[in-house]
Amino acid sequence: MKAIVSLNSGSSSIKFGVFRLDEGNHPVHSAGGKFEKIGIAPSLRIATDEGEVLLEKDCPDGAHLTHADLLDFLFDWATSHIASGTIVAIGHRVVHGGTRFVAPQRVTPELLDELETLSPLAPLHQPHNLVAIRTLARLAPDLPQVACFDTAFHHDKPEVAARMAIPRSLHEAGIRRYGFHGLSYEYIARALDRLDPALARGKVIAAHLGNGASLCAMAGGLSIDTTMGFTALDGLMMGTRCGRLDPGVVLHLQTQMGYSAEAVETMLYRQSGLLGVSGISSDMRALAASAEPAAREAIELFAYRTAREIGALTASLQGLDGLVFTAGIGENDADLRADICARLGWLGLTLDEEANAAHAPVISAPESRIAVRVIPTDEERMIALHTLRILQGDLP
Repeated sequence: MKAIVSLNSGSSSIKFGVFRLDEGNHPVHSAGGKFEKIGIAPSLRIATDEGEVLLEKDCPDGAHLTHADLLDFLFDWATSHIASGTIVAIGHRVVHGGTRFVAPQRVTPELLDELETLSPLAPLHQPHNLVAIRTLARLAPDLPQVACFDTAFHHDKPEVAARMAIPRSLHEAGIRRYGFHGLSYEYIARALDRLDPALARGKVIAAHLGNGASLCAMAGGLSIDTTMGFTALDGLMMGTRCGRLDPGVVLHLQTQMGYSAEAVETMLYRQSGLLGVSGISSDMRALAASAEPAAREAIELFAYRTAREIGALTASLQGLDGLVFTAGIGENDADLRADICARLGWLGLTLDEEANAAHAPVISAPESRIAVRVIPTDEERMIALHTLRILQGDLP
């Protein structure tokens, strides 16, 4: 059996999927899982596509374990899981491709060096993406690897949606709005085309709501505008990231309050968002379970900011036919979906409360002018598909 492994290496987690290739070289999900709480107490769960748990492992004393250590373990498991076969390629999510890399690329040392220069634009993600690639190159130097970029889906959005009102020379130097979560949005566009082709041809906003959160305005399945910009710090409020912020706040922190650039970066990326507002947690589930007023305030602000940005993207699209919720919060938090949708009644959106509570695929009421769907995203599958396409001619 031949197989492709998809890897999504983040700041505190490593998600992965194993896809066996059938007789026609089509990827079929075999197993997947995630290492969580890296740097604190790593835990691993691996399950088959049918839900059979293959491995559960906790490392309560594993705060010292690095991404490279855990990838060593995962690679050993993956090669034994495909007992009678071969891993023929590994695909990676790489958050930032800059202006040059607008389609998946086979990894070379030169590519890695160029991607390293983009790490300051995605400090929570890019370094860990590249550590994964370098670790696998050490473990299996002859194994093909493919980099799949989260910015690529947004590359062809209108130029007006890419610009910031800064000197032209800076725009031409690459300081522009890129957009992220592209692998997720690409999957949603494909899934929607299969589930509701008429809606897919229309004006749709996809809401990728998780620890990282953004929105994408799509027309005919193509990105028209998105909330994240030059970095993955912009746009919606997130787990620990502030989202859209008056740049004067940064100037004030540095010139009047004595913050260093490093302290500002730490505050904006790691101490803000749900965690900063609540003072309790970056996890929406923990906040929903809390009786503290600050927890409720954080949830309300998250819903308010999301609804406001949906309104802005509706203007970018010049109308709205559908709204799709996806990612961890979007797929699983019925109360938050209801809160956001209640703020969008002015668009003619009416929620079916029972369908929403049941996490049904369609949660809008029959009379709603806006169709509302819940579609689980699958970035790992998109990575596998891109990897297969890049290496199709080289597969044994």
